[in-house]
Amino acid sequence: MLEDGLSYPVRGDWLGRTLIGGVLGLLSVFVIPTVVVLGYLVRVLETTVEGAEEPPAFEDWGTLLVRGVVASVIVIAYTLVPVLAYLVVLTVFFGAGGVIGGDVGALVGVAGALAALGLIPVVLVVYYAVPAALTAYATQGSIGAAFDVSVLKPVLLRSEYLIAVLAPLVVAVLLWIVTAVLAVTIVGLLLVPFVQFYGQVAVFRMFGTAFATARGSLGARRAV
Repeated sequence: MLEDGLSYPVRGDWLGRTLIGGVLGLLSVFVIPTVVVLGYLVRVLETTVEGAEEPPAFEDWGTLLVRGVVASVIVIAYTLVPVLAYLVVLTVFFGAGGVIGGDVGALVGVAGALAALGLIPVVLVVYYAVPAALTAYATQGSIGAAFDVSVLKPVLLRSEYLIAVLAPLVVAVLLWIVTAVLAVTIVGLLLVPFVQFYGQVAVFRMFGTAFATARGSLGARRAV
């Protein structure tokens, strides 16, 4: 999967796509280009699950923008809601510690500090679920599919998905290293958006493959 993901962005008319994606990255300060890129990445998920071997072209920009907006809502819902809920819990802990005071208050504060470490698994759960949610939306064209437990649960519980969704972490680390090296010079800094676009396409290819693999395995087992 890793080899397929890394080679995927440079298949077909890779130069044209990368130039467009990189320029949109350079213009990301205006927000809309970022949303369009996200819409394109959703398209990558869709075509990957459909079995396409080359990345899709940048076309039908209105649809890309709409899909990017919907995908943004999905990501925000998955990220913001659990994080805000967790922050409320921490606020209650530390607030109670301050009101109570003394040794008991200190213990409550310590408990709150320890609870803060629980944010790490929350982030990991979000990272694990969001790719499947976005792919469900991409393949079914409905925002409801991204939150449909009956659609997501069978995929999320497959060992194939668990293993496959870890591969993009390798790309993320490599991307971070390359970005850090390029950022040393002005010319290199200008190349960062293009490298990041390449990495994003590779990662979303892997996410789509992970979803398709898990769903395919589930279908095969049911057929048996």
